[in-house]
Amino acid sequence: MSFRGTESNGPAERRFDRRSLLKAAGATALTTSLIPATAGVARAKEAATVDAIVIGAGYAGGTVARELALQGLKPLVLEARNRIGGRIWTSTFAGAQVEVGGSWLGPQQPLIHKELQRYNRSTFEDVVAEQMVLPGDQGFEVLPPEDAFAALGQLWGEFYAGSENYFERPQEPLFRSDLLASVDPLSLSDRLGQLQLSPTELKWLNSETSVYSGGPSTRGALTAMAQWIQLSGGSYGTYSTTMSLRPVGGMTAVLQAMFNESQADIRLNSPVKKVTESGGLVTVETTAGAKFVSPVVVVATPANVWKNITFSPGLPAAHTQATTQGIGVPHATKMWVQVQGNVPATAAQAGEGSPILMMVPQQQLADGRLFICFTGPSLNVSNATDVRAAVQQFLPGATVLRYQAMEWAKDPYAGGGWGLRRPNQLLQLFPSIEQPHGRIVFAGADIATGWHGAFIEGAIESGFRAAQQAAALA
Repeated sequence: MSFRGTESNGPAERRFDRRSLLKAAGATALTTSLIPATAGVARAKEAATVDAIVIGAGYAGGTVARELALQGLKPLVLEARNRIGGRIWTSTFAGAQVEVGGSWLGPQQPLIHKELQRYNRSTFEDVVAEQMVLPGDQGFEVLPPEDAFAALGQLWGEFYAGSENYFERPQEPLFRSDLLASVDPLSLSDRLGQLQLSPTELKWLNSETSVYSGGPSTRGALTAMAQWIQLSGGSYGTYSTTMSLRPVGGMTAVLQAMFNESQADIRLNSPVKKVTESGGLVTVETTAGAKFVSPVVVVATPANVWKNITFSPGLPAAHTQATTQGIGVPHATKMWVQVQGNVPATAAQAGEGSPILMMVPQQQLADGRLFICFTGPSLNVSNATDVRAAVQQFLPGATVLRYQAMEWAKDPYAGGGWGLRRPNQLLQLFPSIEQPHGRIVFAGADIATGWHGAFIEGAIESGFRAAQQAAALA
């Protein structure tokens, strides 16, 4: 999927001709800086003509902007928020740098590691659990991590049995579409029901299937998580390493470097409300009334929010289905918690329906340890008493000093959390959803072919593909 585009060729010459004509028609020069929304209000009646428009300043949008810049284009990036990153958001909590959105990288993801090398960035190993808390027959029990992972590995091996065949080539998920026909309709819950599991074993597995599904395990597709397993190396052990690395400087560091290299004109606080294609050009209108015209537009936002933009002509069937059903999971609440004292690095899981479904240990600070918690729909994260009680299920007697929760489904520019395909979406949406809609191209981790949904690897992959398509149209 690599796309550098530095060679001179025929399409590049045609783009030069088109840009010359557009500029002769009154193109407005744009600065290479972050510009607030008020800039668009001041000239709400004007339509500035630009080389290419990218909607969304996440990793997909950042990849597209840089690659188009390498083709000699000057991209305009419209971002609804007051920051870059999208569902990636590096911030602070309890005086420490934390990730409000996606946190981890895996060693099996070559695209992001190439980007790290490109910008001279390194990674560090995340905190390793010293103990594991899992549901038992009589409440929660504490296990040595090696014992817990051995038991979980065996169960997950049964759960994903056969995926090595229907995802023979996991980077080409439709390669064995003949085998996928019988498994793509299955939800994660359907697969759990096919196994002979004890009540305790069911809780061990459906804690994870519920987390990734963003609620009930009936929502997520078996093929979605099975593809991740095969991409990682084919086992629960190899998959666990996809949450082992974090980039120095935070998850947004490489993205910022991408935008710096692109010298793109980034307009923050610029939500898009309308995209219209007519006469070989595309007009994009923001909610503030600013209008921009270009030969090509790349929509690099989560699929869940495409429905909030008016497209003319309307979206194709696959894109309509994706944004109507949703790909980003509906309940994706990530909570940072600081627990007082010198606390063991404890990883924990609880069965579907529990207030906290998964807890991941983070760094020990001077006054307490940090934890990441992924909550279930039953926990009201606005109620501090409920949050403390939920944490104490895993850490009896613990004192919660402070916590911070991000409910991604309530973010109007995400409409959900990480992406996870629903049953039937692999065969029903692909490959159509990766194709341009006239002069409108779509990108994002939600619609990546390989590391889809929950990984910036997929956003980068999708960005390379969309940049190729956009460059051919510009």
